Amino acid sequence: MELRILAPTGALGAGFDADAFRRGVETRPHVIACDAGSTDSGPAALGSGTPKLSHQAVTRDLRLLLKARDELKVPLIIGSCGTSGRDVGVDQVAAMVRAIAAQEDLHLKLGLIYSDQSAERLQDLYDAGRIRALPNAPAIDRDLFARSHTVAMMGVEPIQHALLEGCDVVLAGRASDTALFAALPHLHGADPGLTWHMAKTIECGAACAIPPSANGLLVHLREDHFDVTTLADGSRLTPRSVAAHTLYENADPFHILEPSGTLDTTDATYEAVDERTVRVRGAAYLPADGYTNKLEGAELVGYQSVIIGGVRDRIVIDALPKLLPFARQYFDAKIRDVFAGAVDPADVDIDYRLYGAGAVLDGTEPDQLLPRELGVLITVTAPDQATAHAVSTFVAHASSHLPIPEYDGLVSTLAYPYSPPETDRGPLYRFTLNHVATGVTPTELFRTTTEEL
Repeated sequence: MELRILAPTGALGAGFDADAFRRGVETRPHVIACDAGSTDSGPAALGSGTPKLSHQAVTRDLRLLLKARDELKVPLIIGSCGTSGRDVGVDQVAAMVRAIAAQEDLHLKLGLIYSDQSAERLQDLYDAGRIRALPNAPAIDRDLFARSHTVAMMGVEPIQHALLEGCDVVLAGRASDTALFAALPHLHGADPGLTWHMAKTIECGAACAIPPSANGLLVHLREDHFDVTTLADGSRLTPRSVAAHTLYENADPFHILEPSGTLDTTDATYEAVDERTVRVRGAAYLPADGYTNKLEGAELVGYQSVIIGGVRDRIVIDALPKLLPFARQYFDAKIRDVFAGAVDPADVDIDYRLYGAGAVLDGTEPDQLLPRELGVLITVTAPDQATAHAVSTFVAHASSHLPIPEYDGLVSTLAYPYSPPETDRGPLYRFTLNHVATGVTPTELFRTTTEEL
């Protein structure tokens, strides 16, 4: 048995080389699969329902995939639609598929798998003790589900159900990246260890290639091994680059969790076939005692305005860390005065990040030598945008003329590259969950519809 799986890109809308994709299509793959989402870029997509990548970019990639699927008459599987996998994301991508199908005269059966979770269902699971915290999960209560938006992450089973229903194109809500590539091989009885390892290897497209890119990979999955090949000119694969991808988004490169079990790559081997192909053997898959689906949630926490500035005066650079606590006291008093008590300073967060002096590591920079210049990011977060903006205006003004003890008289402390310096970012979200739903069947938390185009 040999199955060919084409992963055209690591993220729908990231763009991929059309010639490289054509080389993959010419091998006559049995399935094309592509991820369209992630939590990598933060909670905004899940909280707002707004995708990270543009409509134009996603449409460009989707058109190429749909036309290739029509030529090959094989399934096309896309997961985590709309970045977050929310129902609205599935509907957005479905609308693109309908438009492209009409423009290109494509005929197909479309399957839509939805993964939004209602507050009532989640509260029932919570009350039954069936929501379990993962390591470093935040504390939760049942009221959280009413004020946040939550999706469940599906495994292969809902996708397989759509394939068995004869769907040519499957658009899935939030899904395990690997499930998109493992679903069809599992239906054909492929070795589960090899299948899940193959899926982990190609989930991000050519991210495991040298150099990494948004382009594609092709897999030949056989009885006792799989060969993974990079498709873009100028790229190559090595055993190290392929093996290293098991570390991506995983603390343990040897034990990778899925809804139905654990991929164990302890005994996996990686062998170079040529500069563009690596042969992989030896992984095992350990079924779990019980099935789980990961839950991801996000909630609105406020509205934000930002100010970007910079300073190259060494005296100011030395003084800023000591001045900022006093500035906060001044701003608290200013908020009470300006809003006449209508805004509580405790509800407004004013944060300074000094880039070049430990901002990324948040004060844990091992080398304490101060730089020649600093970039300063000031964020003001408040319950509404009008308050955030109003506060940011006097924060920006005061921050450009902070009192420096070493100077007599008024000095300029921060330089602003923009006028006005305040920019409204809009709503701010936070992740609310790092939990799993336990005691569920593989398809229990998901809803599927189909339609003929």
